[in-house]
Amino acid sequence: MSALFIDMFRVSGDTFKNIRVYWLAFVAYWGIILFGYDTGIAGGVVSQAYFEKSFGLVNADGSINKSKDTEVSSNVVSVLQAGAFFGALGSAPISAWLGRKLTLIGFTVIFAIGAILTTVAGGSQGIAYIYGGRVISGFGIGGISAVAPAYVSECSPKNVRGRITGCFQIMVAIGVMISYFINLGVGLHMANSPNVWRIPFGFQLVPAGIMCLGLFTVKESPRWLASKGRVEEGIANLAYLRREHYDSDEVRREFAEIEAAIREEQEARKGLGLKEAFFGKGNFVRFVIAFVIFLLQQWSGQNSVGYYAPQIFSSIGYSGTTNSLLASGIYGIVKVLATTLFVFFFVESLGRKASLFISAMGMGITFFIIGAILKTHPVVTPPPGQSAPPPAPSSKGMAAMLYIYVCFYSMGWGPLPWVYVSDIFPTRTRHYGLAVGSGSQWLWNFVVAKVTPTLEADLGFKLFMMFATINIGGMAVFSLFLPETKGRSLEEMDIIFGSVSAETREAFIERALDHKEITSQRSIDKQI
Repeated sequence: MSALFIDMFRVSGDTFKNIRVYWLAFVAYWGIILFGYDTGIAGGVVSQAYFEKSFGLVNADGSINKSKDTEVSSNVVSVLQAGAFFGALGSAPISAWLGRKLTLIGFTVIFAIGAILTTVAGGSQGIAYIYGGRVISGFGIGGISAVAPAYVSECSPKNVRGRITGCFQIMVAIGVMISYFINLGVGLHMANSPNVWRIPFGFQLVPAGIMCLGLFTVKESPRWLASKGRVEEGIANLAYLRREHYDSDEVRREFAEIEAAIREEQEARKGLGLKEAFFGKGNFVRFVIAFVIFLLQQWSGQNSVGYYAPQIFSSIGYSGTTNSLLASGIYGIVKVLATTLFVFFFVESLGRKASLFISAMGMGITFFIIGAILKTHPVVTPPPGQSAPPPAPSSKGMAAMLYIYVCFYSMGWGPLPWVYVSDIFPTRTRHYGLAVGSGSQWLWNFVVAKVTPTLEADLGFKLFMMFATINIGGMAVFSLFLPETKGRSLEEMDIIFGSVSAETREAFIERALDHKEITSQRSIDKQI
């Protein structure tokens, strides 16, 4: 039986041990499907001929106005990231105040408002409704992308935390794949109607609605409750998630460790506030890692391919809307399958460092191969009005390399930055750490989305060479300097990053356990 089902359905009595944690992740990560879907949908929408005609991107002679088309294409994709950047940064104080669950509900509602605006765009509303809706949706997605992994990580047991948190990237990949095939479907069957943008943008409301309703079925994070002094509720929620009795040794020990980390931090920091949270002992390096790991992820080349897959596949010889969209859809399927296999079967056995290093090297090598083929076998674009020829053998070779590339991406630099950043922060600063990491992701996401159409037009094969150099020279080297976090509890991260010694931490845990013994005895005495 696979490791996934052993962990997910490990039996305690006649109940499934981790099923409630998986359900919580499933609910919270519907918002991450939105992440993937909304980032994948725009490139296909703006490449549809009816969209280009409806929004003034076609010249009087019927040819495409290249400058306007490039500008609108990059704007429609990149304004989402601009909104998401501010949503991610704004999520930290909101999440600290309201908790993870209520914050996610609020950001989902904001996202839905933006989705409605993009859906009704057209006619007298023009492109402004799409821009405005994308910014608002982006704000919602940015908040969700920062809060959801923190929420899931805080509720997951350490032995399967990497696998459960890594489901983040599976949901991103599923969202992207769905977007490609919806674009393909409307392009084939509704190509001459406003449905080429209304159906893709309107579909966003489906996962948003599922997530919003599902959040009413899950519990608040025990770690957040502990940080707010709501101890009894925190223990009850932890026992619920672990499917254990309120007074079980497992629950008491885990919650004592949580409380010890929080009390120890409070005593050490003496309430010094935000500055100490960022620059206190062992903290600053974690924020640097959170920022840099997502900077490198965004310059891996994946998002350039993901956002502009139809255009990228056209650039390597898959001309014509149907060819490029179909090739993009296959790319989406490969990404989902590769991410799922890695997260469920390898993330907890291979470890974080090795996975990131192998992933970066594999991506770099495949991009070098694509660049070399494109240099020696340049793509010939058919004249306007002529049907696109079948892809040449060299184009098929480059497409195969892109599919292999996304397999390497999916085994490391796709899912693991989210897992790693969710791992390394203590409860008091986790929402800030995820906000910084997510904010970095969206900032560089915006930059990459904005410049990719220009780079693709200006650099040609050199674009792939550039990404290959970043993969090997930046990402592979960076991964070698990261501490390994596989199999360690969230509270142990303070020991790994030097905030506290192992002996001091154990003393705090013993004090927390003694406190619980006294509290429990007093409760029994009162009942007698």
